[in-house]
Amino acid sequence: MRMLLTASMDVEVGNAAVKDGTLGPKMQQILADMKPEAAYFATKDGRRTAFVVFDMTDSSQLPAIAEPWFLAFNASISVEPTMTPADLAAGGPGFANAINKYGKS
Repeated sequence: MRMLLTASMDVEVGNAAVKDGTLGPKMQQILADMKPEAAYFATKDGRRTAFVVFDMTDSSQLPAIAEPWFLAFNASISVEPTMTPADLAAGGPGFANAINKYGKS
């Protein structure tokens, strides 16, 4: 299942990693292990944040996905299912079923 991981790094830990030159290598290693479909970087709420789209085939993979961010950057993370436009279109019957079952007054 396509997932979106949002990882917001602790500012002090991130600053230290920038200063000692380990932020880039650690980030590259984590992403190499994740093999993401896409990765983007920005700030969110004043913190360095990674937005990573990846495939998770089983929930037992979550520790291997989350722990590197916790351990390397003291990051707070969220992991959420996400869809492409094609996935959303394929979900059309689910909308129709929900409307028919729950959406009528």
